[in-house]
Amino acid sequence: MSVTAKTRPLRHTLHYRTIFLSDIHLGFKGCQAEFLLDFLNATESDFLYLVGDIFDGWEMKKKSYWPSSHQNVVNAILKKAAAGTRVIYTPGNHDESARHYCGHTFDNIEICDTAVHETADGRRLLVLHGDQFDAIVQCSPFLSKLGSTMYGHLLQLNRVINALRSMVGLPYWSIAAHLKHKVKNVMSYIGRFEEAVVSSARAQKVQGVVCGHIHKAEIAQFGDTLYCNTGDWVESCTAMLEGHNGELEIMKWTEQAELHRSEKTPKKAAALHAA
Repeated sequence: MSVTAKTRPLRHTLHYRTIFLSDIHLGFKGCQAEFLLDFLNATESDFLYLVGDIFDGWEMKKKSYWPSSHQNVVNAILKKAAAGTRVIYTPGNHDESARHYCGHTFDNIEICDTAVHETADGRRLLVLHGDQFDAIVQCSPFLSKLGSTMYGHLLQLNRVINALRSMVGLPYWSIAAHLKHKVKNVMSYIGRFEEAVVSSARAQKVQGVVCGHIHKAEIAQFGDTLYCNTGDWVESCTAMLEGHNGELEIMKWTEQAELHRSEKTPKKAAALHAA
């Protein structure tokens, strides 16, 4: 059973027990850094998990790309870590060089290959990026990187389409996500990936797993095991959130951002009127 993203009004800074983010792809032109920075500024949490592919080393090796918006995202995360948020980083295949530092802590950010998170209601969740279960990445890095290049071109087209949609007042829409749900082979791959991740969680005798990698946000129950995928910040701009009671949900920020901005405006106007 799948759980869809929740949409609800945002009246103030939102505080969660835990925020899970993955597949940000800083250093890649397709990264939606402005949306992410907006999200980071609007939320606080006790725990922040960075579930891999936070940086896109593959793209940065081909061409240097590091705009101020990407640095601002890094600064926002460092600021949260310095302020007391416990930040845990589990690298993925695009930022695999960070795996050399697993077991170390830098600027209050803990780096580990996998982690186990205990929710407020006592469930133990295995946290890892997920590329460990991707047969293409493991068996043929060349094919995986070729696919990544094609995906990058698709996201460039996505930016053009959404610029045009914005001009006529239409909301953000991901052509990549749309095609992903229409292609039978992709859906079959996603299903096999989910089964492999869930099997690993069962083997480690935990109640669930949190991963990223496939850019498809979802919370679903596979028998006695909970499967959670945080999604990404190049297509869907999603995060998984844990409330203080242990409840988990997916938030799609492209839907929430306008609500957040529109509710700030009346408050400012009221403050000016009172002054």
